[in-house]
Order: sequence, then C-alpha cells, then structure tokens
Amino acid sequence: MTMIFHLLAANSLITAFAAVGVLMWISGAISKYLTFGRIHASAIAIMLGLLLAFFGGVATGGEKGLADLPALTGIGLMGDAMLRDFAIVATAFEVDVVHARKAGLIGAVALGLGTVVPFILGVLVAAAFGYTDAESLTTIGAGAVTYIVGPVTGAAIGASSPVIALSIATGVFKAVIVMIGTPFVAKMIGLNNPRSAMVFGGLMGTVSGVSGGLASILYFTVRAIIGS
Repeated sequence: MTMIFHLLAANSLITAFAAVGVLMWISGAISKYLTFGRIHASAIAIMLGLLLAFFGGVATGGEKGLADLPALTGIGLMGDAMLRDFAIVATAFEVDVVHARKAGLIGAVALGLGTVVPFILGVLVAAAFGYTDAESLTTIGAGAVTYIVGPVTGAAIGASSPVIALSIATGVFKAVIVMIGTPFVAKMIGLNNPRSAMVFGGLMGTVSGVSGGLASILYFTVRAIIGS
C-alpha cells in the first residue's frame, strides 16, 4: 500500500487526471440511474468536487482541499492556472461564427446584458456581505459573470485568495443553477434551437450551464422518440 501511495504521489498530475475521470464516471452514473438525466452529470460532478474539497480540507487541516493529500497534490496543479487558461482558450474556440450571426442584434444585446447584469448583482451581493474595497467588489462581480473571469480578474488586480475563491464559488453556483433549471423552463421560453440557446446563454452569462441544460433536453427528446 505504501508503494502504491508513493507511485501516485510521484505521478501526481496523472493521478489527478485519473481521479477527475473516475469522478466524472461516477457523476455520469448518478445522473443516468438516479436522476434519469434530469440533472446533468457536470452539475453533479461540480457538487461532488466541492464536497471532496471541503472534506479534504477538514481531514488534513490544510488550505488546498484534496491537494493537501500527498497522493493528490497534482490536483492543485491541474486546477490552477493551467486548466483555467485552457478553459479560456477552449471557450473561445467553441464559438460558432455562423450561429452567432444568426443570433443577430438580439444575441449581441443578450451577451452584453449577460455580462453587465451578473456583474452588478455580484457587486451588490458582495457589498451586502461587507466587502467595500474595489478589488474585492470587482473580483466577486466578475465571478458572478463566470467562474473563469473571477480568478483571472482577481489575480490581475491583486485581490486576496479568499475573495478569489468566493468569485469562483459564485460562478460555479450560477452555472449549476442554470444547468439544473434550464430543462424545467426550456419549453416555456422556447429554448429549442441554436439561436434561442445563444440568446439564453448570453443572458445567463454561462456556456456550461446552458450546454448542460440543453443536453438534458436532448435526452428527454431522444427518450420520447424511442418511446413512440
């Protein structure tokens, strides 16, 4: 057993990828067999990740969650700037220019509102909880836009680590809420085509949340076709 732990610690980054893969597999199974696709696997994985980080921090008395465990130190590297920057680039490459043009003026307006409105709400909530300095207000407001923008902004303007963590948590919470709630409101708001999905995603200010919600909608559509 000691040899296994030593091997995992010596290959910490590979171990981190393997651990995330196992977590995603478990999340997919929970989504499929326990929620019957109603809650997307990504939302479940995010919640499980947060729980593991919390219990890892409690168990080790450290500040980095699971990354404080010797065998899982690679998670600290994997979840740091490396994966953040990768996510930024991946998001940019995910943009479909053809569909973006189809969204037209309303899509552009939705994108603008999806950036400005969450930022203002994030700033107001941060102020309500006692944050008054510009760095904290800006970082948490940026996190309310997306969980990627928050830490990038915080690191650039010199925000404290707890504030950056709060900005990430704010963005993740929003993405999970959108991911879970989208299937329930999709029919009422006409969310059934790429154009409406882009407008809705722009207003919500999240790609992952809307993508997860649409995946759930597609799941129910396929089930209805197979059932008929």
